[in-house]
Amino acid sequence: MEYQLAKEKFLQAWGTVGSDWGISRTMAQIHALLLIAPAPLCVKDIMDELQISIGNTNMNLRALMDWGLVYKELRPGERKEFFVAEKNMWDVVRKIITNRKRRELEPVLKVLDEVSSVQGSSAEIEEFLKMVQEIRLFSNKADSLLETLLRADSDWFVKSFMKMVK
Repeated sequence: MEYQLAKEKFLQAWGTVGSDWGISRTMAQIHALLLIAPAPLCVKDIMDELQISIGNTNMNLRALMDWGLVYKELRPGERKEFFVAEKNMWDVVRKIITNRKRRELEPVLKVLDEVSSVQGSSAEIEEFLKMVQEIRLFSNKADSLLETLLRADSDWFVKSFMKMVK
């Protein structure tokens, strides 16, 4: 397979995976492009490669920087801003977990804590509280697992993962 075709397939696949992670396809494709770039890229390079607008490029670069997945690199004598991706995949995974946990799991845990204080003793309230408690239990276990992953080093994670796969 020639490089350009392989690159296009990789960008498309990373975009699809990104959608599954809860980010836009374009954001994931920009991330993928920066991951495989041998040198930092400017906004124009990214726009030209992915055929997207300057607004879309800038908005997604800001989001990637907010996630800690992309960094701005300034070069002396250059007016352009250049961007580079975090290339340590363990750090990438940890940052994605951290952001997903903050954006998705923590708000759910907060709501579950709030609604679990409902008062009353009807059948509806008892069923409601039972389900809220089950969801809280599962959510707290997921939160604990994610915290363990975030504290772990990559060697432990890879060894544990390989044991599970065998």
